[in-house]
Amino acid sequence: MVKMNRFIQFNDETVDTQTLLLYERLGRALSDAQYLELTERKLLEFRPKESIVSMSVFWRHRPEEVMHFGRLSDVYLLTAGFWKHFNVQTWIQFTRKIELDTFQNFAKELLLLLEEFRLMDKVIQERPGTTTAFNTRRNAYVTFHKNSVHPNMQKGFLADGLLNELFILLHEGMFAQSEVDWGPIPIDLIKSILENAYDAINTQDNVFIVERIAGIVEQSLHQDLFHQYYSIGDSISEQTPDFHYHKGLGEIDEGEEGKKETIEEVFRSWHEENEREAGIHLEYELEHGRSGKSDGSGATPGNEDAQVEEIGFGQSEGDVSTSSDGEESDEIEVRESKRNTGKMFGKEHLNVVYEEQRIEPVNETENRRKLISWRELQRPFVRSFIEEMKKRIDLKEDSKRERLMKGRLSSKLTTLVVDERPKPFYRKNAPSVNLDAVFGLLVDGSASMIDKLDETKQAVLLFHDVLNELKVIHEISLYYEEADKASAEIQPNVFGLMHTFMDRNRDNGMSILSFDTNEDNRDGFAIRWMSDRLSARQEKHKFLLVFSDGEPSAYGYDRNGILDTAEAVMEAEKRGISVIHLFLSSEEPLEEQKELFTMIFGNKTASSSNVEDFTDQTLRILRKLFTIVIRNT
Repeated sequence: MVKMNRFIQFNDETVDTQTLLLYERLGRALSDAQYLELTERKLLEFRPKESIVSMSVFWRHRPEEVMHFGRLSDVYLLTAGFWKHFNVQTWIQFTRKIELDTFQNFAKELLLLLEEFRLMDKVIQERPGTTTAFNTRRNAYVTFHKNSVHPNMQKGFLADGLLNELFILLHEGMFAQSEVDWGPIPIDLIKSILENAYDAINTQDNVFIVERIAGIVEQSLHQDLFHQYYSIGDSISEQTPDFHYHKGLGEIDEGEEGKKETIEEVFRSWHEENEREAGIHLEYELEHGRSGKSDGSGATPGNEDAQVEEIGFGQSEGDVSTSSDGEESDEIEVRESKRNTGKMFGKEHLNVVYEEQRIEPVNETENRRKLISWRELQRPFVRSFIEEMKKRIDLKEDSKRERLMKGRLSSKLTTLVVDERPKPFYRKNAPSVNLDAVFGLLVDGSASMIDKLDETKQAVLLFHDVLNELKVIHEISLYYEEADKASAEIQPNVFGLMHTFMDRNRDNGMSILSFDTNEDNRDGFAIRWMSDRLSARQEKHKFLLVFSDGEPSAYGYDRNGILDTAEAVMEAEKRGISVIHLFLSSEEPLEEQKELFTMIFGNKTASSSNVEDFTDQTLRILRKLFTIVIRNT
């Protein structure tokens, strides 16, 4: 669905998906937690339930180098600092102790400020390569706090101004000159206490400093912090939930759940519980179980004289190269029942339920007339393309490798006289009967495709006819989400199959002309679905084409759809599947649209300037892909 021209342009910020994914992988490596996900929020944040850490938007709209090193410092601090060296139990005890204090927010923020200072130095000691990033962070935040002191004091936010001053003193040194008159606040006494932060070696040491400073602040000020500067501690007090065990279970079955000392342990505990509790297979009488013996007393005895009443068929998606070309073979691969995705297709699609449906021909008379007409128009292009490919194949077959130690004797025997070690033999390249390639085509079925439906069908039909002529196995599927049925608990998705791998060279032109527009598009999910089907194939070259007219849009998918789709593309590429995107636009694409699809698909994206250009772009893409296949055959 097209969602580019938003009314509020200043809020139309796109995320650099490739860079964000690199930061995420860096965070996973530093924390040694492959399940960890990275997002961007107002402040640094940990969310154990969702296995998410968040870097700050503080670094946006800055010079590119500052933004890069600043975000790196966020990742370092979160996954190499707080992750392993921040004591969760000390934090929990501290927050419980001050929960009734007047200046509890000031005390919490000051403790996190001191911990940030301690952990920056600790990470630099362990990883000297992080120095540049942390120096950039230090300079940027010192400037921020210097610019905040006077406004906070003028507005009467004395606690905020004091926190700003303490940050500056900590990072610039206790002899840094203050331009603020602190009046009744004994700033020199606070400085003398703050100096102990340079010697702090753990969270408890900083708690001791905070308690002393907070006692002074309570006697000098009358109002707590007005702003929030840190949100790291908001969620880390959450522990693994308590489960109710059946009375019959022994202690060994219940396992041990000790107190978590680090953020790493809290995250791993949540992750392990989520893994164990996923799926409906645990919904029995016991609320929580580890293992047990089954009771087979109620089993029904077998009967060797029983008659077969039903025959079941498997649903293997393996190699079908040896399967029959029979007419009914295609139905084996199509699953009509709805299926839960679970965790197969990524965290964004946990509640997706999908089904695969054959697109049956409709309006047969009208569509058959269109089919004949369109094929007549496309016939010259298809014929010339096929002839070009066949010539390239013939040229490849006729070419020979010369100057070999064995093989056929060459007619050019001068090498026997000229060369010290003559190689007068050659060999012809073994001809390839079929091109060793397989194609998958995903067609966006969102409502925004309605104004370019016929042109899209022509492009898909051309794709189908070219591959059929070259006897290349391919699959074509429409994908969409049923928006009117989607909710937080379930998001129904449909794949409309026009042509499947099992159809081989069958003509499914009528099915192609019968697909229609629907509602939303969940691109990352669709790419993973088709990638799984392509991965099961045995062909050497695997290509996944995506025809769409805009960015991903589905229930709860607007925010993370771009990043999830980019990640799905990267996953497919790692599996040896080349993902190519064609942006179907009825007008010249905007620069921001091109940048968006480049972020998602890299340099494997093309666009059309008008609807009549769809078929030309399709041929151009196929020509490039077949050139690669022929060259490497």
